Amino acid sequence: MLSRVKRLFTIKTRFEAFAVIYGLGVGAVDRGIHYLEQYPGIGGWLLFALCPIAVFMAGARIIDSLDAGIE
Repeated sequence: MLSRVKRLFTIKTRFEAFAVIYGLGVGAVDRGIHYLEQYPGIGGWLLFALCPIAVFMAGARIIDSLDAGIE
């Protein structure tokens, strides 16, 4: 039963990976907008810039793990 549930949360195709990365990106930009409201000025912009960078790093890891699984 646990293996069936585990399969639901496994990213198998590139389409699924891009959908997850898109969702992470939308959430990161939303979080960045909240940072801009809470911290006006350069600090807010720096925190805003860091949010998508984290998504880029996570997205690269997700795509790399898919490519490694194909070989």
